[in-house]
Amino acid sequence: MQAFQFQAATTLADARAAAAAGAKLMAGGQSLLPSMRLGMSQPESVADLSAVPGLSGITVSGGVVRIGAMTTHAAVAASAEVAAAIPALADLASRIGDRQVRNRGTIGGSVANADPAACYPAALLGLGATVHTDRRDIAADDFFTGLYATALAEDEVITAVSFPIPEKAGWQKFKQPASRFSIVGVFVSKGPKGVRVAVTGAGASVFRAGDLESRLSAQWSAAALEGATVSAEGLNTDLHGSAEYRAALIPVLAARAVA
Repeated sequence: MQAFQFQAATTLADARAAAAAGAKLMAGGQSLLPSMRLGMSQPESVADLSAVPGLSGITVSGGVVRIGAMTTHAAVAASAEVAAAIPALADLASRIGDRQVRNRGTIGGSVANADPAACYPAALLGLGATVHTDRRDIAADDFFTGLYATALAEDEVITAVSFPIPEKAGWQKFKQPASRFSIVGVFVSKGPKGVRVAVTGAGASVFRAGDLESRLSAQWSAAALEGATVSAEGLNTDLHGSAEYRAALIPVLAARAVA
């Protein structure tokens, strides 16, 4: 790991100024620090967000679950309010990484990193969530733009994510056993944002499966997905599975999530 300057932001203004000056913002550090150790990320300066007030906590009001950006995966998984409102979201959080990752990693850090195999992006897209920053609100449909790419400006800071409470939702994850990242993960929901099927791990970025959504809009049941197929074009091929393998998994996991 190369030498770098470390600073602790104590206000959002500090964080914005640090980012504007070229610092890499760090939430839980569970993605950033490993990438720095491997030389994949080499920031000259890192600004820690853990001391910035008002960025953590969970509220449920008006049909919306709002989660502060610095709220850990473990806190989401353990929240009785989240479990009551969106059980699939609590389930997803409980299966991210290992205990260390869940106790240090944050929803804001995961969303900002936009790893193509991360779990939270599927929940955001699968529920029609909104990402709140220090300057605007961004719909999940507009937030994820490509491989490790988002709509965030360089000095923009995520403050919270809000999820509309669905009528029904489910999550299924076929994981890589060592890293626990999704080889394919599928989040389904039926609610105020319509029927949504979001897929992670299969492509360069999280995406919605439109044909599966159409089938479930006509009939919300696992049976509606019998015989459904997803094109392998543009999907990932690596040592864990081919594009065709991932394409075959998507409707299978979607049906399980619905069931």
